[in-house]
Amino acid sequence: MVHQYKLNGYNIVLDTCSGSVHTVDEVAYDIIAMYKSSTPEEIVAKILETYGHLPDVTEEEILGCIEDVRALEAAGKLFSEDKYENLAYNFKNNSNVIKALCLHVAHTCNLNCSYCFASQGKYQGDRALMSFEVGKQAFDFLIANSGSRKNLEVDFFGGEPLMNWDVVKQLVAYARSIEKEHNKNFRFTLTTNGVLVDDDVIDFCNKEMSNVVLSLDGRKEVNDHFRRDYAGKGSYDTIVPKFQEFVKRRGGKNYYVRGTFTHNNVDFTNDLFHMADLGFTELSMEPVVCPPNDPYALTQEDLPKLFEQYEILAKEMIQRKKEGRPFVFYHYMLDLKHGPCIYKRITGCGSGTEYMAVTPWGELFPCHQFVGDPKYSLGNIWDGVTNKTVQDEFRSCNAYARPECKDCWAKLYCSGGCAANAYHATGSISGVYEYGCELFKKRIECAVMMQVAESEDA
Repeated sequence: MVHQYKLNGYNIVLDTCSGSVHTVDEVAYDIIAMYKSSTPEEIVAKILETYGHLPDVTEEEILGCIEDVRALEAAGKLFSEDKYENLAYNFKNNSNVIKALCLHVAHTCNLNCSYCFASQGKYQGDRALMSFEVGKQAFDFLIANSGSRKNLEVDFFGGEPLMNWDVVKQLVAYARSIEKEHNKNFRFTLTTNGVLVDDDVIDFCNKEMSNVVLSLDGRKEVNDHFRRDYAGKGSYDTIVPKFQEFVKRRGGKNYYVRGTFTHNNVDFTNDLFHMADLGFTELSMEPVVCPPNDPYALTQEDLPKLFEQYEILAKEMIQRKKEGRPFVFYHYMLDLKHGPCIYKRITGCGSGTEYMAVTPWGELFPCHQFVGDPKYSLGNIWDGVTNKTVQDEFRSCNAYARPECKDCWAKLYCSGGCAANAYHATGSISGVYEYGCELFKKRIECAVMMQVAESEDA
């Protein structure tokens, strides 16, 4: 399958199954668009009609270009065959290894963000903190179900995990004490709103956490509109200096400053640029997840504005890199040469199969966005996965599971999309969150364009 688009002065042709990316002139761009549906004679006639006034556009040149396209097709770099559909189901059906857990160490929070999908950390339930004993059993469960896999991921999540900080540290110590005897290597991530960050948190995380996610929505007025404490005070002035110190002392280890944009700030690039100007170079900005009737929900009228914002972001990132002040945007991280493998491309995140969330009392859910929904309870960390019916639903989630995805050029980049977003938008994990699809495709177009620009500047 071929996807063609024009962006930032580039004519880009993306062969989705091979991953090949071609930048071409206007004539070749149009020839490729007609190649499968027209004869060479028809292509020559149409190109001469459109470009015949140009001195170097002749019948001979057009036929030569058609031959070049034919050669690329023969080499599997254009119009390549999709050979992966049968593999998509086999991969997941044959996988019984759990690679990662999201530990909900705190179902409570010291902020009262009104857009919070987790109901201010309570997940539609009672406030709770995970005990060390439950967390210890979660690690034992992960080891027991990880097979021969060595690298295991554990995310400390909430609510606000720093409200249960002593248990986090105890659990990391426990994991370190057992990983060698089981031939495992734990990589930890912690997500925090920053309010309780202090020297102890910074020093411990910079030693033990492979990644930290720092929640900030951008400009002070944007951040403080939603991210407030229970007294109504915004968090910006409290957390920004702490995050700056955190990152300064991180020593080059991974982190993300992660924000959420809503209908209130569709100009979210200004928030990203603000965060970059604060000195943060690893950034993420996610569209809000909320019911469509909420006043801050993104609307159809917002969509073209958001497309424009993603283009503005890509162009600014190119410019800043030239100026020696680059920053990374999570959704534009794209390695066209070395990753990800085809297994990952067609099976997705592995929620419900390779990745699960654990509540403070040890209940298992497919991921953090399903926590609290009794329909999606998978079991618990003592008895394991007992709800095989729900797990089998998640096994069927892949790049080929939905008819709407079959002819989509982006399916090997999104892997079928987020099951949680599909569920919240349609009521089914096998549904399609069309709004999210449009945003995703735009981000991929921008990310590919940035790769093209970088290769031409090299």
